[in-house]
Amino acid sequence: MKISGWFHRWAGRRKLERQEITWLLVGLGACILLFLFILFAGGVMEGDTQALDVRILRALRKADDPSKPIGPDWMELALEDLTALGGPTVLGLVVVAVVGFLVLQARYHTALVVLITAISGELLSSVMKRIFMRPRPTVVPHLRHVVSSSFPSGHAMESAIIYLTLGAMLMRVAESRPTKVYCLAMALLLTFLVGVSRVFLGVHYPTDVLGGWILGFVWASMCWLIAQRFEASTGVIAERHKIAERHKKGK
Repeated sequence: MKISGWFHRWAGRRKLERQEITWLLVGLGACILLFLFILFAGGVMEGDTQALDVRILRALRKADDPSKPIGPDWMELALEDLTALGGPTVLGLVVVAVVGFLVLQARYHTALVVLITAISGELLSSVMKRIFMRPRPTVVPHLRHVVSSSFPSGHAMESAIIYLTLGAMLMRVAESRPTKVYCLAMALLLTFLVGVSRVFLGVHYPTDVLGGWILGFVWASMCWLIAQRFEASTGVIAERHKIAERHKKGK
C-alpha cells in the first residue's frame, strides 16, 4: 500500500510538471508571436511590404483580365465558399452549435471558455482594424464585398481563433495520438484555406492575412493557456470526473 501511494504521488507530480512545462512553452510561444506581430505590423504601416503585396495580388489574376483569378473557372466559386468559413455568420453559427452541445453535455465551464474566446476575438479584431486603418487593396478588382479596413484580416484572425480553439478542445477529448494530430491538422487547414481565399479574392493583401494569422494564434494560445492554468478553479476538471462517472454508471 505504501509503494502504491508513493507511486500515485510521484505520477501526480510528474503530470503536474508536464502541465507546467506545457504552460510555459505555450506562453513563451505566444510572447514570441506577439513580438513578431509588432515588428510585422510596423513594417506594414511603414510601407515596407507594399511592393511585395501588390506583386502577389497581380500574380494571382489573369494578365488579360485582372477581374478574373488564375486557374479554372470554378475556382472563383470555390474561393467564395471557402472565405465564408471565416465570416462572422458561419463562425457565429459554429460557436453557437458547439456551445449548445457543451451545455447539453453539462460542460458549462467549457462552453463558457469557448464563448468568451469567440467574443473576445471578435472585439480584438475590431479594435486592431480601428488602430491600423489600412485601406483595402485597389490594385485588382474585389471579388467580394467588404466594408472594414484591411489590416489585420478579420477572417484570417477569427478563423484561427475559433478553429484552433475547437481543435484544441477536440484534442483533449480524443484518446489516440493520430486522432489528436487529425484534429489539429483540420483546424490548421481550415484556417489556412480561409486566409488564402481572402488574398485570391483581392480583398486583402497577403500581409493582412499573415498578420491576422499571427494575432489569431496569439489570442487562441493565450485563451487556451488561461483556461488550462485555472481550469481547476473554474470547475472543468470536476466536470470531466462527473461525466466520466456518469458514463461508467451507464455501462
